[in-house]
Amino acid sequence: MLSRILSVCVFLGVFSAGSSLSCRWMDHKFRQFSKDSFDLLDTMANNSTNITEDAEARHTVALPHELYSQASKAAAEDKVIFTVQILDETMTLFSKNHSAASWEEQTVDNFLGVVSRQADGLRSCIRSHGHKKHNKKLHMSFKRLTHVLHQKGHGAEVWELIRKEIKSRLMRVDQLISSLLN
Repeated sequence: MLSRILSVCVFLGVFSAGSSLSCRWMDHKFRQFSKDSFDLLDTMANNSTNITEDAEARHTVALPHELYSQASKAAAEDKVIFTVQILDETMTLFSKNHSAASWEEQTVDNFLGVVSRQADGLRSCIRSHGHKKHNKKLHMSFKRLTHVLHQKGHGAEVWELIRKEIKSRLMRVDQLISSLLN
């Protein structure tokens, strides 16, 4: 009798752990890493030169609202996958030639480290490790950022535009993840 009760308890424990997106890392670390990434982006802004806004470039780099709308309605794991993709694409983008930006190299390295740890931590929360569900439209929006960088010669002004856009994107995925924690 005792062994049956123990078996039922073990079964229920395993079943309930796998039935929802429960991730200890997300519960305990995500908010701190998110705050750190925003602080570093703000530090980069404080080191930027004054720039003039290029309305056409700003429109080109803005992430289509529909992508966030779809992500906000997605299942919990898909929200995490979307966020990990944003973080991965951000690391790729900020690894490009940013020497014309007036950012301190150490600040950029720290930012990349924080974003990398965020992506790795969230990746550990995804149960379907075998499948990468990359959003092609999201990837193309980052390709547009790279194109604008090349088009504008990787200058300080375009990097500041990119920095602002990335902060906006990270703030929006922060809201996606925070909605899972509430």
